[in-house]
Amino acid sequence: MLIYSVIASLDGYTADAEGEFDWGAPDEEVHAFVNDLERGIGTYLYGRRMYEVMLYWETVSLEGQSPVVRDFAGIWRAADKIVYSTTLRTASSARTRIEPRFDPEAVRALKQRGDVSIGGPGLAASAIRAGLVDEYRLFVTPVVVGGGTSVFPDGVRAGLVLTEERRFTSDVVYLRYRVRGPYASALQELSSRMQVPAKAWPHLRG
Repeated sequence: MLIYSVIASLDGYTADAEGEFDWGAPDEEVHAFVNDLERGIGTYLYGRRMYEVMLYWETVSLEGQSPVVRDFAGIWRAADKIVYSTTLRTASSARTRIEPRFDPEAVRALKQRGDVSIGGPGLAASAIRAGLVDEYRLFVTPVVVGGGTSVFPDGVRAGLVLTEERRFTSDVVYLRYRVRGPYASALQELSSRMQVPAKAWPHLRG
Protein backbone atom coordinates (compact mmCIF):
# COMPACT_ATOMS: atom_id res chain seq x y z
CA MET A 1 0.00 0.00 0.00
CA LEU A 2 1.24 3.50 -0.82
CA ILE A 3 0.43 6.13 1.82
CA TYR A 4 0.59 9.90 1.50
CA SER A 5 0.83 11.28 5.02
CA VAL A 6 1.01 15.04 5.51
CA ILE A 7 0.59 17.83 8.06
CA ALA A 8 -1.50 20.62 6.55
CA SER A 9 -3.05 23.96 7.37
CA LEU A 10 -6.83 24.25 7.37
CA ASP A 11 -6.67 25.90 3.94
CA GLY A 12 -4.72 23.00 2.47
CA TYR A 13 -1.03 23.94 2.50
CA THR A 14 1.99 21.99 3.72
CA ALA A 15 4.17 25.12 3.84
CA ASP A 16 3.27 28.79 3.77
CA ALA A 17 4.25 31.35 1.13
CA GLU A 18 7.63 31.85 2.81
CA GLY A 19 8.32 28.13 2.79
CA GLU A 20 7.87 27.84 6.56
CA PHE A 21 6.06 24.95 8.21
CA ASP A 22 6.91 25.41 11.90
CA TRP A 23 3.22 26.18 12.51
CA GLY A 24 2.56 22.48 11.91
CA ALA A 25 5.07 21.06 14.37
CA PRO A 26 3.30 18.26 16.30
CA ASP A 27 3.07 18.24 20.07
CA GLU A 28 3.86 15.14 22.14
CA GLU A 29 0.36 13.67 21.80
CA VAL A 30 0.26 14.00 18.01
CA HIS A 31 3.88 12.89 17.67
CA ALA A 32 3.23 9.70 19.63
CA PHE A 33 0.22 8.96 17.42
CA VAL A 34 2.31 9.55 14.28
CA ASN A 35 4.95 7.15 15.61
CA ASP A 36 2.39 4.38 15.91
CA LEU A 37 1.25 4.98 12.33
CA GLU A 38 4.78 5.06 10.98
CA ARG A 39 5.90 1.93 12.78
CA GLY A 40 4.63 -0.29 9.98
CA ILE A 41 6.29 1.62 7.13
CA GLY A 42 8.95 -0.39 5.35
CA THR A 43 10.10 2.20 2.80
CA TYR A 44 10.02 5.99 2.53
CA LEU A 45 9.99 7.73 -0.86
CA TYR A 46 11.40 11.27 -1.03
CA GLY A 47 12.43 13.96 -3.43
CA ARG A 48 15.76 15.64 -2.70
CA ARG A 49 14.38 18.57 -0.69
CA MET A 50 12.19 16.46 1.56
CA TYR A 51 15.04 14.01 2.06
CA GLU A 52 17.32 16.82 3.18
CA VAL A 53 14.70 17.94 5.70
CA MET A 54 14.26 14.39 7.02
CA LEU A 55 18.01 13.86 7.38
CA TYR A 56 17.63 15.58 10.73
CA TRP A 57 16.45 12.23 12.09
CA GLU A 58 19.61 10.49 10.95
CA THR A 59 21.99 12.87 12.68
CA VAL A 60 20.14 14.28 15.70
CA SER A 61 21.64 13.40 19.05
CA LEU A 62 19.14 11.43 21.09
CA GLU A 63 20.68 12.35 24.41
CA GLY A 64 18.18 14.29 26.48
CA GLN A 65 15.43 13.93 23.90
CA SER A 66 11.86 12.97 24.79
CA PRO A 67 10.76 9.33 24.41
CA VAL A 68 8.61 10.16 21.35
CA VAL A 69 11.53 11.83 19.59
CA ARG A 70 13.83 8.90 20.30
CA ASP A 71 11.11 6.52 19.17
CA PHE A 72 10.56 8.26 15.84
CA ALA A 73 14.29 8.52 15.15
CA GLY A 74 14.57 4.77 15.61
CA ILE A 75 11.59 4.13 13.32
CA TRP A 76 12.98 6.37 10.59
CA ARG A 77 16.51 5.00 10.78
CA ALA A 78 15.28 1.41 10.58
CA ALA A 79 13.26 1.95 7.39
CA ASP A 80 14.53 1.87 3.81
CA LYS A 81 14.63 5.15 1.93
CA ILE A 82 14.51 5.86 -1.82
CA VAL A 83 15.43 9.37 -2.93
CA TYR A 84 14.57 10.61 -6.43
CA SER A 85 17.10 13.16 -7.61
CA THR A 86 19.16 14.03 -10.66
CA THR A 87 21.59 16.15 -8.64
CA LEU A 88 22.20 14.11 -5.49
CA ARG A 89 25.07 11.68 -6.00
CA THR A 90 25.48 10.03 -2.62
CA ALA A 91 23.15 9.33 0.28
CA SER A 92 23.82 10.76 3.74
CA SER A 93 21.81 8.14 5.61
CA ALA A 94 21.87 4.39 6.02
CA ARG A 95 19.48 2.09 4.15
CA THR A 96 19.13 4.67 1.37
CA ARG A 97 19.43 4.51 -2.38
CA ILE A 98 19.17 7.25 -4.98
CA GLU A 99 17.16 6.93 -8.17
CA PRO A 100 17.40 9.45 -11.03
CA ARG A 101 13.68 9.42 -11.81
CA PHE A 102 10.32 8.39 -10.39
CA ASP A 103 9.27 5.08 -11.95
CA PRO A 104 5.56 4.32 -11.38
CA GLU A 105 5.93 0.67 -12.29
CA ALA A 106 8.78 0.16 -9.84
CA VAL A 107 6.72 1.81 -7.09
CA ARG A 108 3.72 -0.32 -7.99
CA ALA A 109 5.86 -3.43 -7.52
CA LEU A 110 7.41 -2.08 -4.31
CA LYS A 111 4.09 -1.47 -2.58
CA GLN A 112 3.06 -5.06 -3.17
CA ARG A 113 5.78 -6.07 -0.70
CA GLY A 114 4.63 -3.86 2.18
CA ASP A 115 3.57 -0.38 3.27
CA VAL A 116 5.34 2.49 1.55
CA SER A 117 5.13 6.16 2.54
CA ILE A 118 5.62 9.00 0.07
CA GLY A 119 6.78 12.34 1.44
CA GLY A 120 6.51 15.83 0.03
CA PRO A 121 3.75 17.26 -2.19
CA GLY A 122 5.95 17.44 -5.29
CA LEU A 123 6.78 13.75 -5.40
CA ALA A 124 3.34 12.83 -4.11
CA ALA A 125 1.82 14.67 -7.08
CA SER A 126 3.57 12.26 -9.45
CA ALA A 127 2.23 9.29 -7.50
CA ILE A 128 -1.29 10.72 -7.33
CA ARG A 129 -1.38 11.40 -11.06
CA ALA A 130 -0.16 7.84 -11.71
CA GLY A 131 -2.99 6.44 -9.54
CA LEU A 132 -0.55 4.89 -7.08
CA VAL A 133 -1.72 6.36 -3.76
CA ASP A 134 -3.97 3.99 -1.81
CA GLU A 135 -4.42 5.98 1.39
CA TYR A 136 -4.26 9.61 2.50
CA ARG A 137 -3.44 10.53 6.10
CA LEU A 138 -3.95 14.21 6.85
CA PHE A 139 -3.16 16.02 10.08
CA VAL A 140 -5.10 19.26 9.76
CA THR A 141 -3.75 22.01 12.01
CA PRO A 142 -5.96 24.83 13.32
CA VAL A 143 -4.28 27.57 11.31
CA VAL A 144 -4.92 29.34 7.99
CA VAL A 145 -1.74 30.44 6.19
CA GLY A 146 -3.25 32.08 3.10
CA GLY A 147 -1.07 30.45 0.47
CA GLY A 148 2.02 28.38 -0.15
CA THR A 149 2.66 24.79 -1.18
CA SER A 150 -0.57 22.90 -1.72
CA VAL A 151 -1.17 19.42 -0.30
CA PHE A 152 -2.65 18.21 -3.59
CA PRO A 153 -1.74 18.84 -7.23
CA ASP A 154 -4.04 20.80 -9.51
CA GLY A 155 -6.21 19.04 -12.04
CA VAL A 156 -6.59 15.73 -10.21
CA ARG A 157 -9.86 14.27 -8.93
CA ALA A 158 -10.32 11.17 -6.76
CA GLY A 159 -13.15 9.55 -4.85
CA LEU A 160 -12.23 8.91 -1.22
CA VAL A 161 -13.75 7.13 1.76
CA LEU A 162 -13.18 8.43 5.29
CA THR A 163 -12.07 5.45 7.39
CA GLU A 164 -10.79 7.10 10.57
CA GLU A 165 -10.81 10.45 12.32
CA ARG A 166 -9.49 11.79 15.59
CA ARG A 167 -9.34 15.15 17.29
CA PHE A 168 -6.40 15.92 19.57
CA THR A 169 -6.29 18.27 22.55
CA SER A 170 -4.32 20.76 20.41
CA ASP A 171 -7.32 20.88 17.99
CA VAL A 172 -5.31 19.10 15.32
CA VAL A 173 -7.64 16.73 13.46
CA TYR A 174 -6.45 13.47 11.94
CA LEU A 175 -8.31 12.28 8.83
CA ARG A 176 -7.62 8.96 7.17
CA TYR A 177 -9.01 8.32 3.71
CA ARG A 178 -8.69 5.40 1.37
CA VAL A 179 -9.17 5.64 -2.37
CA ARG A 180 -12.42 4.14 -3.56
CA GLY A 181 -12.25 0.68 -5.10
CA PRO A 182 -11.97 -0.01 -8.83
CA TYR A 183 -15.76 -0.11 -9.30
CA ALA A 184 -16.41 3.35 -7.88
CA SER A 185 -15.90 5.47 -11.02
CA ALA A 186 -17.84 3.02 -13.19
CA LEU A 187 -20.64 3.00 -10.63
CA GLN A 188 -20.89 6.78 -10.68
CA GLU A 189 -21.07 6.79 -14.49
CA LEU A 190 -23.72 4.06 -14.52
CA SER A 191 -25.77 5.89 -11.89
CA SER A 192 -25.70 9.05 -13.95
CA ARG A 193 -26.82 7.29 -17.10
CA MET A 194 -29.65 5.42 -15.36
CA GLN A 195 -30.61 8.37 -13.13
CA VAL A 196 -30.35 6.09 -10.11
CA PRO A 197 -28.31 7.26 -7.08
CA ALA A 198 -25.05 5.39 -6.51
CA LYS A 199 -26.12 4.67 -2.93
CA ALA A 200 -28.64 2.22 -4.38
CA TRP A 201 -25.72 -0.17 -4.90
CA PRO A 202 -23.82 -0.02 -1.58
CA HIS A 203 -22.42 -3.51 -2.12
CA LEU A 204 -20.52 -2.28 -5.20
CA ARG A 205 -18.85 0.72 -3.63
CA GLY A 206 -15.08 0.72 -3.11
